[in-house]
Amino acid sequence: MNKFFKTAAAAAVGLALSGAAMAQSALNEILDGGVLKVGTTGDWNPMSVRDPATNSYKGFDIDIMTELGKDLGVEVEFVPTDWKTLVNGVVAGQYHITGSASISPARMKVAGFSESYISVEISPFTTADKASQFSGHDSINQPGVKVATTLGTTFEKLVREWYPNADIKVVEAPARGYQEVLAGRADVFITSNIEGSTLATKFGVVAVEGAEARNPTPIAMLVPQADQVWINYVNNWVKVKEAKGFFDGIKAKWGL
Repeated sequence: MNKFFKTAAAAAVGLALSGAAMAQSALNEILDGGVLKVGTTGDWNPMSVRDPATNSYKGFDIDIMTELGKDLGVEVEFVPTDWKTLVNGVVAGQYHITGSASISPARMKVAGFSESYISVEISPFTTADKASQFSGHDSINQPGVKVATTLGTTFEKLVREWYPNADIKVVEAPARGYQEVLAGRADVFITSNIEGSTLATKFGVVAVEGAEARNPTPIAMLVPQADQVWINYVNNWVKVKEAKGFFDGIKAKWGL
């Protein structure tokens, strides 16, 4: 085979592989099917909140995904999931993308992430009547202090790292750690500054005095790890929307 035919053959193989990658991309599936499937937990206020009476969702994430669907020209289908299965769902193809999730090395091993558009810090919270019992992280990391957290969340991992001496109570979704504290079955929970401000307004919880915020973490959407076509679309969409002030507007709407 001469040099010309070798080059032509290589080009043909490259085009075929490129075409195969495109055919397998979630982007093509979304455009062909007319539906963007979004995995969301519905339990992270104000990011994603599910109304059980109507089975509808609202929040920061919901506004983002609605806009993404609008720009794609497709309908958005919100697929219920929980934190312990959030990553598995996108890996298994149950949905094309997820709502906001913290970027972590463990998740990066099996899933891809979009460009980050917001970040969080984590702090411990308690109820006002117990606030005087705690001062700083060390006061929480004590035997007899009940720290509640939700199975499968990044909060669970952090609670175990920060407070190994405490009595750690793990609940399964849809239960949440803060609910255990509000019900008096636990003393402390940890959450992001985003959710913490919402819960403070709604339920009167307070940040533990003297316990500095920890673990600053970028937040992004989970996507299939090997689907570079879809990842490129989502990343560039985030950049365009940031440049046009869309994310700033949504943050202001939800008090972030």
